[in-house]
Amino acid sequence: MSGYASSSSWTSFLKSIASFNGDLSSLSAPPFILSPSSLSEFSQYWAEHPDLFLEPALINESNYKQQVKACDDEVDSLEVARMLAVVKYFISTLKSQYCSRNESMGTEKKPLNPFLGELFVGKWENKDHPEFGETVLLSEQVSHHPPITAYAVFNDKNDVKLQGYNQIKSSFSKSLMLSVKQYGHALLEIGKESYLITLPPLHIEGILVASPFVELEGKSYIQSSSGLLCVVEYSGRGYFSGKKNSFKARIYRDSKDSKEKEKALYTISGQWSGTSKITKNNGKSKDESSTVFYDATRTPAEHLKVKPLEEQHSLESRKAWKDVAEAIKLGDFDLIGQKKTELEEKQRELRKDEEANGVSWQRRWFKDVDYSPNPENAVYVPEKDDIFNKLTSQCHLSTKNVSSGTLVDEKDDKKDATSLHWRFQRMLWDNEKEITL
Repeated sequence: MSGYASSSSWTSFLKSIASFNGDLSSLSAPPFILSPSSLSEFSQYWAEHPDLFLEPALINESNYKQQVKACDDEVDSLEVARMLAVVKYFISTLKSQYCSRNESMGTEKKPLNPFLGELFVGKWENKDHPEFGETVLLSEQVSHHPPITAYAVFNDKNDVKLQGYNQIKSSFSKSLMLSVKQYGHALLEIGKESYLITLPPLHIEGILVASPFVELEGKSYIQSSSGLLCVVEYSGRGYFSGKKNSFKARIYRDSKDSKEKEKALYTISGQWSGTSKITKNNGKSKDESSTVFYDATRTPAEHLKVKPLEEQHSLESRKAWKDVAEAIKLGDFDLIGQKKTELEEKQRELRKDEEANGVSWQRRWFKDVDYSPNPENAVYVPEKDDIFNKLTSQCHLSTKNVSSGTLVDEKDDKKDATSLHWRFQRMLWDNEKEITL
């Protein structure tokens, strides 16, 4: 139990959330549970292992057997070898995305809610690996109500690009466990191959004792343009059994095979924050031996290089939130409120001016594409060979703005929802005049 659990500020916070109904980003929390970082920075967790981010691109027809020999020395195709590498990369992102605040700050923290137009940019120079080249991150807050962060991570030297966006909807249970549904997805492009990655739901435990931590639940899907599909299932520690951060991933030849678990080409299981092992086929045969697939404890994250505050634009996250972040580090609740209000009031005035002038905020590097069957008044619609349409069709995923990973004809898919998804426009970054890396 945290030493803060018995404090009056935490007791008051628990009382406020017990009856709370609304946008959780508006909740005021005690200083010790606030993060000095904005949610816009979370996009960097997609590439804190640049070697694994680029590994699928370094696998080719002549070396694929050698590249994944540790997993399977008899892998039957380049496409399967790349899928194994993509799954390993994805598993490597989970610890950064969902555990790193606990390790660096002691517990999970409530991040700052980004303002509309907030930017976060940086790069991994990979100086120790010149064959990697430079990997760039661009993150932009494309919506404030609801909060949506769009991002792009790309490496031109190896022709690798990841783009996506994230939105969350949260609610408290009667036991004060925070349940979070993630909306959005990521699209990974490696040369001519593409992968759709959906985001798992999660819940935050330990709130009553002031020691919050994240546990994943449900499923993630990784659909390859080759037809291969990986289904990742998450589970946590129960009252009587199980280990925290557990998962089981199965790779199938196609979505049809995924209906029968015994048709899995590989089964990977373990802890996404620790060690996982891989077994050929469905992993149930006593004759099948397992080998280590990934060990998150042995691969430290490589942090993004962000330019100094004095060189940052006023829209860049760390410069914009500088005074608030310093107040959080001081634990000064009054100063936090004062500085936070100053920034937010400035943003409200900008929105009022835009409304008075009949204009709306122009997104910098991302555009919303309407995937509705019959879009009306849409500014951007998907191209004929759009890869998102192809990949969702292959694994029967909904294209609506519903909880990530929702399948066609499931309950959420039947809701009357839009089909707007944010897409990176590389030309806009190439023509950027104000923001630098």
